[in-house]
Amino acid sequence: MRAVSQAARTALAAGSPWVDTAPNYAHGRAHEELSPLLGEYPTVRVATKTGFFTAEQGCRALADGVLTQGESAGRHSLERGFVRWQTERSLAALGRVDMVFVHNPEHHAHDCDRAALLGRVREAFAALEEFAHAGRIGGYGVATWSGMGSEAFTVSELLALARQAAGSAGHHFTGLQVPVSLVMDDVIRQALDGGGPLVQAKDAGVITFGSAPLHGGELLDAMTPELVNLIRPGLSAAAAALLAAGSCPGLDVVLSSASTREHWDDVAKALAAPLTAQELRKVTDELASE
Repeated sequence: MRAVSQAARTALAAGSPWVDTAPNYAHGRAHEELSPLLGEYPTVRVATKTGFFTAEQGCRALADGVLTQGESAGRHSLERGFVRWQTERSLAALGRVDMVFVHNPEHHAHDCDRAALLGRVREAFAALEEFAHAGRIGGYGVATWSGMGSEAFTVSELLALARQAAGSAGHHFTGLQVPVSLVMDDVIRQALDGGGPLVQAKDAGVITFGSAPLHGGELLDAMTPELVNLIRPGLSAAAAALLAAGSCPGLDVVLSSASTREHWDDVAKALAAPLTAQELRKVTDELASE
């Protein structure tokens, strides 16, 4: 929990406009740890998620009658009743929520056909529309790891599901979160060519978030001095990797964390002057040739 608190305090003190979390992060304690910090920064926007849960949270949901024994054991649910229950708990813990992401809906792709998967997503959206319509959350979206790449769903399908869930074009689907990094760079290449999920979402007025820009820290080992210099001479490996991700066309928010203010300022300074499309394409072309 110390890491959650320290990273959040560093980001908030530096003026980060968003905090991104989830009920299952930090072994289920992330919301509890963030709550007092959010009170100190009333203007920061808060994003959380629904879907995954810890074993302890699953037991509580089972006791409250919103999950069956089998669903509780699965550690992930998009059932409308569970989404309501988990979102209520998130609101109670955090105090306010600007965005609720349906977390990795592709998690169910292995045990149902595509039509059934989209139906589950629509049910989750319907629950979140209730919260948004009542003014209790700002909006909702999808945070996916592989759903776009595996074609489990598309941006246009998600927007159609949101319209169905709302019963009109006045839906509250306002966010899309996908991994954006030099490891998972297909989305960057697509955006440079004027397409892909980020550009499609941006064109629809959806706020776009890039997750895992350092690929869980694994990318740092691949950031050779030559690659860093190609991106921008003089940067640290982390700042160079984050600059490449943050320069992706169509990306509004790159999600990152830092343990110290010095590291945060290093990254913020780099991101303040993004790469041009031509510079970014040189980087992706170089990586493709290796």
